[in-house]
Amino acid sequence: MTSDSFLHPDFPLASRLANIAPFHVMELAKMAADLERQGRHIIHMGIGEPDFTAPPPIIEAASRAMSDGRLQYTAATGIPALREAISRHYLQVYGLDIKPGRIVVTAGASAALLLACAALVEKGAEVLMPDPSYPCNRHFVAAFEGQAKMIPSGPEERFQLSEAMVRAHWGAATAGVLLASPSNPTGTSIAHDELAKIVSAVREKGGFTIVDEIYQGLTYNSSPFSALSLGDDVIVINSFSKYFNMTGWRLGWLVVPESLVPQFEKLAQNLFICASSIAQHAGVACFTPEAIGIYEQRKAEFKRRRDYIVPALESLGFKVPVLPDGAFYVYADCSGLSDDADRLTIDMLHQAGVVLVPGLDFGVHAARQYIRVSYATSMENMHLAIQRLTEFFNSRR
Repeated sequence: MTSDSFLHPDFPLASRLANIAPFHVMELAKMAADLERQGRHIIHMGIGEPDFTAPPPIIEAASRAMSDGRLQYTAATGIPALREAISRHYLQVYGLDIKPGRIVVTAGASAALLLACAALVEKGAEVLMPDPSYPCNRHFVAAFEGQAKMIPSGPEERFQLSEAMVRAHWGAATAGVLLASPSNPTGTSIAHDELAKIVSAVREKGGFTIVDEIYQGLTYNSSPFSALSLGDDVIVINSFSKYFNMTGWRLGWLVVPESLVPQFEKLAQNLFICASSIAQHAGVACFTPEAIGIYEQRKAEFKRRRDYIVPALESLGFKVPVLPDGAFYVYADCSGLSDDADRLTIDMLHQAGVVLVPGLDFGVHAARQYIRVSYATSMENMHLAIQRLTEFFNSRR
């Protein structure tokens, strides 16, 4: 057997791979890494990862778990202490009485979405979601041979779906909706009243509603609310990656109707066995008053960054048609600066040393008109990025 046979295997690959598109942001990250190897200093405002890491109480809890030897498999739904801590969190923050038994701990929000799609998406089923959306959401649906039906959603709709849009696009093959509030890439939320109408419309159609709330802890302009307040049939996804700053720990959770817990448990047992035991024991410490105090300080810093970067982008010629009220993203209209966001991001990387993400990652509707800016980096980095981009755009005028 030659080495070439490993590069070009004779066995066929699954056809579903054709429905999974690569991340443009990862391609930009590769370009950035090449430039860094050449000695260039690159400012990363592309990937949505907090520059904060897990604070000391979480590290200490993980260390204790390892020292105590609590490293074995856990129940597929998670350790009781973590499910109970999440339940108390819903009561304290949202005023919701969510039974621990409805909570399924997962290996990150990605695993939570995979479980949800495995349980709910039949072959050929349509799932409605806004365009733009986080690309993996449509790929999770595709992995189970469903079809993400991307509905163009502009600034007028806050880049989100509305009840009217759901009703207009619901068809014979539609199984449900997958929403995110606050959203990646736009940082915008769905208003409580509108979300209630969407849930009611989907319920009327006999479909499912999945709401990705991984950025719900990072809501700036109003008191956060959870879609769980709209009924026990709503399925919610959450994560320890964003508000809790634990990206590499791969820990998240689902809240599902009580009647569906055995089905999700069965899937989790077979697909994942369990989430990392160390991460789970560390996750319990996230809900202590000491840790929450740290997270709230960091949330205030994210808001401070947002309040800097939005006017700074507008001073360069970008338009920000909807002020992001959550997460750590700005979805900026670059049509006044370029007719091709993809080309613009490549030029900004090579000429200004700043990584931003083109709208092509998030859908097709007006994708070449928008870029996503992540402000999950330091104020110092953002000041330098704006300085470099000012020089970059001045050189093009």
